[in-house]
Amino acid sequence: MVDVTVPDADYEPYNNRQLALVPLAVLVLALVVIGGRYVMDGTPVELGFAFTGGSEIRFTAGASLEQVRATFQGVTVDSIQPASGETFILTTQVTDTAAIEELIRGAGYEVQQVQSRSATFGSSAQQQTLVGLGVAFLGMSVLVGLMFRTFVPSVAVIVSAFSDIVIPVAVMNLLGMELTLGAVAALLMLIGYSVDSDILLNNHILRRRGSFYESAYRARRTGVTMTLTSISAMAVMGTVSAVLTIPLLPAVGLILAVGLTVDLMNTYLLNMSLLRYYKYEGVAK
Repeated sequence: MVDVTVPDADYEPYNNRQLALVPLAVLVLALVVIGGRYVMDGTPVELGFAFTGGSEIRFTAGASLEQVRATFQGVTVDSIQPASGETFILTTQVTDTAAIEELIRGAGYEVQQVQSRSATFGSSAQQQTLVGLGVAFLGMSVLVGLMFRTFVPSVAVIVSAFSDIVIPVAVMNLLGMELTLGAVAALLMLIGYSVDSDILLNNHILRRRGSFYESAYRARRTGVTMTLTSISAMAVMGTVSAVLTIPLLPAVGLILAVGLTVDLMNTYLLNMSLLRYYKYEGVAK
């Protein structure tokens, strides 16, 4: 087994504002990216087939991706992506796909599956996703508030969780990734991961014996080890699934790897600064 050694970090030379500066700056930048996307396109992130409606055609072709895309030049399609082996997935806003299917067969390709969703269904999926994320975040906030019953430690967890979701969404925009059902699942998982590491830190500092920095080190030793293990697992999953062209998993792996990396920054810089303020300068003084 690989031994992950977490070195002791010296927080004392830095004041709370310095610790919180980088996480907050990254969060503000992410909000700017998302806000710019919303102003230009009306959505905070590019929506996938499940949220826009239209049609998805799965077909096999003994040709490269470039050759397949050349086949559909001049045809109204949103994207053509490899699925697995010689299978490709074509998405389009068109619900009547008879002409596209005829073009596919005329090129010598074989249509495997056709799925169509109305724009109304896509709009409903958008609303359900927003409600689901909102309920999950609200439930997390209420649970954290009941656990700690103090303002600053509760806010530290909530702000960190919020940032852990917002920054990966901004990265999705920068990489041109679509919001799929798999991406939504990854964002929901990030709420759980974030709360887990933040509560671990809060519990050690507020409820365990020992000095502030001793408690912080014990929490970091456990939390960083768990998070680095998860990041490695997500990176491997994303890389392998991308090589094998497995749908959804590459995006899920990337989102989780980015979110968990961000969680390290938010937990041990932003959350740490708020807890230290609470412990020495805030209400707990």
